[in-house]
Amino acid sequence: MNEDICRGRKPVTDLLTKTPSRCAKLLIANNVRPPFLDELLDLARNAKVVYQIVAPEALDKLSGGGKHQGVICRLTQAKTLELEEFLRGIDDNSPALVVVLDHIEDPHNLGAVIRSAEAGGASGVIVAKRRSAIPNDTVIKTSAGASLRLPVVQVANITRTIERLKESGFWAVGLDAGAGSSLWDEKMPERCALVVGAEGEGLSRLVGETCDMLMKIPIMQEGVSSLNASVASALGIFEWSRSCNR
Repeated sequence: MNEDICRGRKPVTDLLTKTPSRCAKLLIANNVRPPFLDELLDLARNAKVVYQIVAPEALDKLSGGGKHQGVICRLTQAKTLELEEFLRGIDDNSPALVVVLDHIEDPHNLGAVIRSAEAGGASGVIVAKRRSAIPNDTVIKTSAGASLRLPVVQVANITRTIERLKESGFWAVGLDAGAGSSLWDEKMPERCALVVGAEGEGLSRLVGETCDMLMKIPIMQEGVSSLNASVASALGIFEWSRSCNR
């Protein structure tokens, strides 16, 4: 699969509506019919995006057999956002949430985390450059296009990044099933770096030690040891949103 694409009716229309600058070219299968065809053409013309009508087989090949629903956008190269540039864009005097992912390797999990982060009001998501999923086509689709809008920062070292966030006034809260206190025990910090560990492994030892505090998600049913990384992230994100914005 070509990863520099956005495919599917909802992701593509969201892209053309909200971030058309990321669309280098719109490709429409010749079997797409009105009213969706008219909607696509209007969006492309209004955004001044080049479009082309092609055979469905061309989209099949471009998507590697993945579902495209007759429409694909070729993406412009995403601008790499550096950590310091990202931090300069966050208001020092307002509540802020940054989600830090400690080597999440499943692109579906990454996409789901980014979608929850956008919905919950996070300023951005930080991922490692190595041993982590990257914002590709699967991430775009799973995030419903949020990965094209919300800042996603790739860093070389998660531990040093947490230290830098703390220097910038953030409190680092790590989600850990073995923590003594839970998300329900106390209010989350207004400037919060929510740190989530890898699927199955959780937080690495050094990352956990670097966090200011560790919190667990209260699980009511015995025998359930942990939650999927994206589900755990969503619970942490919306607990922060609830406690800091009510």
